[in-house]
Amino acid sequence: MTVFKSDFLNTLQERGFIHQCSDFEGLDALAAKGEATTYVGYDCTARSLHIGNYLTMMMLHWLQQSGNKPITLMGGGTTMVGDPSGKDETRAMRTIAEIEANKESIRGVFAKVLRYGAGKSDAVMLDNAEWLTKLNWIEMLRDVGRHFSVNRMLTMDSVRLRLEREQEMSFIEFNYMVCQAYDFVELAKRTGCRLQMGGSDQWGNIIMGVDLGRRMGTHQLFALTTPLLTTASGAKMGKTAQGAVWLNADQFSPYDFWQYWRNTEDADVGKFLKLFTTLPMAEIRKLEALGGSEINEAKKVLATEATALLHGRDAANEAAETARRTFEEGALAESLPTVEIPRGELDAGLGVLNAFVKAGLVGSNGEARRQIKGGGLRVNDVSVTDEKMALSAGHLTPEGVIKLSFGKKKHVLIRPA
Repeated sequence: MTVFKSDFLNTLQERGFIHQCSDFEGLDALAAKGEATTYVGYDCTARSLHIGNYLTMMMLHWLQQSGNKPITLMGGGTTMVGDPSGKDETRAMRTIAEIEANKESIRGVFAKVLRYGAGKSDAVMLDNAEWLTKLNWIEMLRDVGRHFSVNRMLTMDSVRLRLEREQEMSFIEFNYMVCQAYDFVELAKRTGCRLQMGGSDQWGNIIMGVDLGRRMGTHQLFALTTPLLTTASGAKMGKTAQGAVWLNADQFSPYDFWQYWRNTEDADVGKFLKLFTTLPMAEIRKLEALGGSEINEAKKVLATEATALLHGRDAANEAAETARRTFEEGALAESLPTVEIPRGELDAGLGVLNAFVKAGLVGSNGEARRQIKGGGLRVNDVSVTDEKMALSAGHLTPEGVIKLSFGKKKHVLIRPA
């Protein structure tokens, strides 16, 4: 393990954040002096960021803790273009109104892990729409476009892999890396930014920015990426039966967030404690050394600490208590995720397949049928054996709800409205 001069790189290395860096020595020297102003870009393609974005947010957190300045760059401009990385099809074009709504919806999450203000190491939030939407096309081609080699652009993973799979790439997508590279140069000029961080799939785009800065006369720029998130079994991290693990509480509840971490594979507990909590490394080493059934206690610590960081300590403790009552006492915890349905649907007889889909526990009627055949679905803790079963007022508990369960750990309450 390399011993760096800067707390920033030592922390990232120890916690497993580092995948590639364009120049460790140069970046280390800057970070040690508190001069490694750094940005990460976040496109506004949805109402919420997801768990993959949370990884780079944590990198910015540790950057700030080491006395360096973070920049969160909202992609109001680049979202209009669409990042082709990892995609076989062109992203759906968002209207300006949709982009603005998404932008407003995701702004607040950054303050959960970063401190904003006017101080030397306080975070700032900028929006690349401020400069990208004002560019003159001909001037852009002459001043910026001339520095890009199409030959090299065709070797970038975001382009090459799409072409190898014989999937069409639009001209607007082809220009995404130009926009991202220009962002880096613009931030270097405006803020003195020196480093761009991102997932390993962004390496080519970030290096393009480093090179463009050299060609356009900025100070030296640096690139740093983190490994893409996968579980110990090799699965891509961040997907559940309900879909993506969103960071906004209205799209993925604190309870669901807590349960997501509680269900971590044994081999991943230490890794995720390092990446998604701020617990001291000495405590993490003790937790990841636990074996047998004791590893479940480490998973609960992971779930509570990760949830507290994003949603607050009270929400994390409530989620932990809800889980304890539900699983350890067998009680019906009313703080379980709840879905309201019109009273008329229940009076008419709500099909059990439809109920589980409405609750978000399965993605389709077909999936519900398969789970019923495998004994995986329960209503009020009783296994469902008939896929034609209809839920009615007679299934309501004394608390006025119907408890739907998928497996042992996923529960949702249906409440008539």
